[in-house]
Amino acid sequence: MTLLLLAGTSEARRIAWGLADRGRRVVASLAGATRRPEPLPVPTRVGGFGGEAGFRAYLAAENISAVLDATHPFAAQITARTARVCGALGLPYAQVLRPPWVPGAGDRWTMIDAPDEAAAHIPRDAVVFLATGRQTLPAFANLEGRRVLARVVDPPDQPFPFAGGEFVIARPPFKFDAEVALFKALGVTHLVAKNAGGAGGRAKLAAARALGCPVVMLNRPQMPDAVRVETVAEAVAWVEAL
Repeated sequence: MTLLLLAGTSEARRIAWGLADRGRRVVASLAGATRRPEPLPVPTRVGGFGGEAGFRAYLAAENISAVLDATHPFAAQITARTARVCGALGLPYAQVLRPPWVPGAGDRWTMIDAPDEAAAHIPRDAVVFLATGRQTLPAFANLEGRRVLARVVDPPDQPFPFAGGEFVIARPPFKFDAEVALFKALGVTHLVAKNAGGAGGRAKLAAARALGCPVVMLNRPQMPDAVRVETVAEAVAWVEAL
């Protein structure tokens, strides 16, 4: 059996190590959004498949027996396509989807369904920390006129897509004390984030709570009806049961 692991998350990394330790035959796939991704202990391909036809051709050419989707919770197009193709081909498919964050005592969250809704909840004189990723920036163009600080992993090769924006280059992990210090130094008044869930991104939310900063939280996109697991252990067990 050859498993295709759609990777790019911390869960995918841990799943790859767990399956490698068990001697499972796994090929990981990374979208290529990060220039220097942490290496995985299994053969890894980088880049897209060339649309649905290319994805089908890859599955056939590599004799893929099952697909485990451990992409980001907001990789909706990839997930929908993968579930659809695997269903049509009769390939076992499961999605690893960690639970979303929920607000707690002291949090000041406003939930939105689309990026263009954010501006209605952020005053014009705000300093906005935009923690939604480089690829989403054009969708937040109506924040123009505010000071917008977008955190990215790699140095940008293009200018900010709208006026008033600046890049903050940093590589995770991000710790609570460092996030608080960063927000203070930059004068951040509002945080915009995706509800990605997981432990890795909680520090910025805790920092916002500690500083009393409002958070505009983007709800997750709708996911396909498919087998779903929440943890690394459940994902490895699903593969072992195939």
